[in-house]
Amino acid sequence: MRDLKGQRITNQRRLLLDLLHRSEGHLDADELYRLAKEKEARLSLSTVYRTLRLFKELGLIEERHFAEEHHHYEAKGEAEHHHLVCLGCGKVIDFESPLTRKMREDVSKQTGFEILDAEVHMEGYCGRCQMGGEDSSR
Repeated sequence: MRDLKGQRITNQRRLLLDLLHRSEGHLDADELYRLAKEKEARLSLSTVYRTLRLFKELGLIEERHFAEEHHHYEAKGEAEHHHLVCLGCGKVIDFESPLTRKMREDVSKQTGFEILDAEVHMEGYCGRCQMGGEDSSR
């Protein structure tokens, strides 16, 4: 089997990476495990955690810390994007803005700091929760 930056690509690793790429949201380890378990019954939760750590070290995924105790994961995309987090239902919405690139450039010029990455994380309430349709079960 082909190597990925010196690491073997097992069927379980391929499955987990595929699920992360296909996901339209930000999965936590338990959600990823539940989805993968449907296709690979022998998969363990500890394998999911080890694989997520490996993927993060290899730069294949990003770990996000939202307003919850556990982490969420998403496949690393080519376009920089940021997150809106609903405090009512927990929904996470990705967005892009040319202003963040300009802000990075301005801050870099002002401080001489080489900025390699930036993350904008805004919290509030989605339209549904504002209208009273809060669903805390997500």
